[in-house]
Amino acid sequence: MLGIDISSTAVKLLELSQEGDRYKVENYAITTLPNETSIGDSDNRPSAIGDQIRAICDRLNIRSKQAAAAVPSSSVIVKTIPMPAGLADIDLEAQIAFEADQHIPYPLDEVALDFQEQGPVLGASDQIDVLLVACRQQAVELRTDALARARLVPVAIDVETFALNRAMSALQPQLSAFAADKVALLNVGATSSSLSVFVAGKSIYSREQVFDGKQLTNQMMSGGDPLGDALSVCEQRDQLEDDDQEAVRTFRETVLQHVTRSLQLFFSTSDYDALDCIVLSGGVAATAGLSGLIEEQLSIPTVVANPFTNMSIAPAVDQCALAKDAPAMMVACGLAMRSNP
Repeated sequence: MLGIDISSTAVKLLELSQEGDRYKVENYAITTLPNETSIGDSDNRPSAIGDQIRAICDRLNIRSKQAAAAVPSSSVIVKTIPMPAGLADIDLEAQIAFEADQHIPYPLDEVALDFQEQGPVLGASDQIDVLLVACRQQAVELRTDALARARLVPVAIDVETFALNRAMSALQPQLSAFAADKVALLNVGATSSSLSVFVAGKSIYSREQVFDGKQLTNQMMSGGDPLGDALSVCEQRDQLEDDDQEAVRTFRETVLQHVTRSLQLFFSTSDYDALDCIVLSGGVAATAGLSGLIEEQLSIPTVVANPFTNMSIAPAVDQCALAKDAPAMMVACGLAMRSNP
């Protein structure tokens, strides 16, 4: 499966295969989108993004055709709805359509929706919980159109948070050292961040917030530094000029404040008051000193996500580059780990 993470600033592509019960990284690539080529703002941009994806596939000689992409969690409505147990599929679908009409503030003919049974309602054996997920049809079509333009088969359009949750299973080699039962995953992207909390491997909390990873770039640019994006800044580490070093320090402190507020919100709305581990993912997760600062200030072990630790790597893949880019590849990894429908 090809996992293709199409964000507002970049396309991240990952091709995984399986050898027994172990995944293998066959190919990966990250390409930055020009400012005028952002997903979702005009009809011609899926074509431009599709052309970029096609160019990646041609350059890497990727032969896989089946691909999964994801819509941002911020554009999705997620509801867990109790339903009578034992309904036939056709009756369940009809009931879901009725419930969707009550919960979704858009005409249903403009909406893409899906659902999945979650199991019995606690304390009510005659009912089941059904997860309902819906978003504007346009958000789905923008991504399927881009994949089709790249001559790929869009077998699934997922939700970014769900893809991140799936990728968490690949982090067990990292987390085993902490005997971590309660884990927070903070994913910081170019335009937003999400916090997911897992207890015994099960997601119990998820919240997305606006948080601009491009703040770091903007701080650099305001000082006249023509760096292209936050990732470039992070990678230069000690080679940065003094003003840039100060910008990185300020950015680290901003991320720390954001993490602190996000965790305080979680603790205030849940029965939990402690965590065993924090995992950082997203393009700025590898910012020099960030994980150490969070660990020191919050007294919680903090690691930078690398979902490829226990995967085999094809000879053509640059292992050093993959390790460096690993935290930014979490969504693409979760997509590539999907089973075909």
